[in-house]
Amino acid sequence: MSKYQQRKRNLYNPKSKIPFRLSRGKIDLFLECPRCFYLDRRLGLGRPSMPGWALNSAVDQLLKNEFDLLRKSGERHQLMKHYKIDAIPFAHPDLPLWRDDVFKFVGASVIHQPTGLEICGIIDDLWVNNKEELMIVDYKSTSTSQEISLEDEYKQNYKKQMEIYQWLFRKSGFKVNKTGYFVYANAGRKRPKFDARLEFELQIIPHKGDDSWVEPTIVEIKKCLDSSKIPDSNPDCEFCQYRKLIKKEE
Repeated sequence: MSKYQQRKRNLYNPKSKIPFRLSRGKIDLFLECPRCFYLDRRLGLGRPSMPGWALNSAVDQLLKNEFDLLRKSGERHQLMKHYKIDAIPFAHPDLPLWRDDVFKFVGASVIHQPTGLEICGIIDDLWVNNKEELMIVDYKSTSTSQEISLEDEYKQNYKKQMEIYQWLFRKSGFKVNKTGYFVYANAGRKRPKFDARLEFELQIIPHKGDDSWVEPTIVEIKKCLDSSKIPDSNPDCEFCQYRKLIKKEE
């Protein structure tokens, strides 16, 4: 039996004086489709859930463990040396919260004063250079024989994800370098036997972020949440197209 139910908690109430938490993922949802976002955050009708990516999570955790060893000693990773990145893993007492190592969905957060929304997000890692500028780092896992690039259509969300984090830490009072890094773990497929193991190649792809879009987007999200009218859907939203086709047949 399906467990899907209309959610009654974590809904936006225009009359509430308590800052409403808005995650990086929900900002992505608004950009993808304002209608799906409104149905989720105002009415408790979120999209059907997806299964977790256990292998990706395992790779993320192993990378965190590896960089944490160097974080304690203040050393650069060999990969950072290879790509000539003059930085070390950033050590901070709040890092476990920002990375949500305790799995309580805390993350880093800041109150956006013009709207009263609490913007939050869970990062993978932070590096710091000799100018004391933070560098946002995101781990990604894949398995492809193609050249890994950030120019694919679906990877534009990766860039926005990083830019939100850059904005978030700037608003939290940190100096943040415009360049962030994606650490890609690419699982090879050409071994003759599986032998119960995967072999990964690691590479770093830089991204020079521009967070100028974040502030106006938060303002638009606030207007959307305060409205009593369900907004139009994005014409390219597959979920909305699916709902329309089902309604038509019914």
